Amino acid sequence: MKRPIHLYLSLIATTGLILSSSIAQVRIATFDIDATPPVGTELAYDPVKRHDEISLRCRGLAIIGAGEPIVLCAIDWIGVANASHDVFRESLAEAAGTSRERVAVHALHQHDAPRSDFSSEAIIQELGIRNYNLFDSFYQRQVIHRAALALKEAIADARTVTHYGWGTAKVEDVVSNRRILGPDGKVRVMRFTTARDPLIRAEPVGVVDPEVSLISFWNEETPVAVLSYFATHPQSYYRTGIPSPDFPGIARFLRGQGQPKALHVHFNGAGGNIGAGKYNDGNTENRILLAKRLADGMLTAWEGTEKFLLTSSSVGWQSEPVALPLAKHLDEKVLMAKIDTKSSDGYEAITQLAYLRRVQSGHKIDITCLSIGDARVVHMPGELFVEYQLAAKAMRPDLQVAMAAYGDYGTAYIGTEISYSEGGYETSERATNVGPESEAVLTSIMRRLLDAN
Repeated sequence: MKRPIHLYLSLIATTGLILSSSIAQVRIATFDIDATPPVGTELAYDPVKRHDEISLRCRGLAIIGAGEPIVLCAIDWIGVANASHDVFRESLAEAAGTSRERVAVHALHQHDAPRSDFSSEAIIQELGIRNYNLFDSFYQRQVIHRAALALKEAIADARTVTHYGWGTAKVEDVVSNRRILGPDGKVRVMRFTTARDPLIRAEPVGVVDPEVSLISFWNEETPVAVLSYFATHPQSYYRTGIPSPDFPGIARFLRGQGQPKALHVHFNGAGGNIGAGKYNDGNTENRILLAKRLADGMLTAWEGTEKFLLTSSSVGWQSEPVALPLAKHLDEKVLMAKIDTKSSDGYEAITQLAYLRRVQSGHKIDITCLSIGDARVVHMPGELFVEYQLAAKAMRPDLQVAMAAYGDYGTAYIGTEISYSEGGYETSERATNVGPESEAVLTSIMRRLLDAN
């Protein structure tokens, strides 16, 4: 029996819609602005004396076409904490026409760079403390505003991407663990980012993740954007009064020169307890050597990149809010007694009070995961120990897993459970705002996010 022609036309149209939906294309909008503070502005430790040859950057991208836009942003600041992190994400979300939960903002943690914490600034204003310029947010709010404007303009010129790429490589002679344990299982000595003592440099590398991971977006054979992930404290030297993206920023610049058609956005992984100390005796020439080694690893990962077809169904986003267990030493009365305008104890007390009040108000931190084909990127807060990154990769060996840490900086250091009993700087009362129970909470969330799709 012959079927009416309109049935065939309807079937063809329906099939076409299904096929079109299954291969819906993704677009990428990239943005990049100067985030260097003007002369006289406070960096993390010193005021800006002058500017040098290379600037601090705030750059990122929006992924469009897979539900509400997804925004990823990395900035060359030491940290973006508490209300600053909220405002930054909200501003980018509004610019992209998406929700805050689908925006990830991460600092690279360079030390000749500003810190941003609007919650701490509010405490300074509440207490009427004057001449504490470290928390002055005037310039920081300008950067956030300009980043949002740049993203909004970029959305209008978003480019179609047909493929994504994944590549990894080992970075040689850059990272080592900072915590050197003694026979009793306690931290015997700290090997910070500069280790002048040759005996300390000679200690074993320790637990690190030497792998750099690259996710790239392509329009056929043309690269549009590259996201790189590498875990380390990013200092070669600092306290110069000259804003610097340090060796990761220089490596990013070198790769941008190597692939000028693509915007290169770099993220710091879980580098809370690792750095360049084994390979850095304080000689200023080491900045370029470390940058070149990281750039060489990035190049090797780029050359080994495999490309895969990218459609809207290839892209996913998962988010889970969490309130991490507070450190037991956080007590408002004790912290209020420490606050002054001259000592480091005062500064730390302000930031700890800001975080304490934030958690007590019911605020939670979003832990998120980006899915692109078989690639996953977990977005984490604070100065996270490298063990979290290694654990995430071990959870899903069937996937290609990367991590960006230094999201909400309000937590400060986040150690593993055992590290809080080992001693050392990172888990001391001055350095961490969360308790050892955080490991169980975070690993549980990581597993759920990685198993979600």
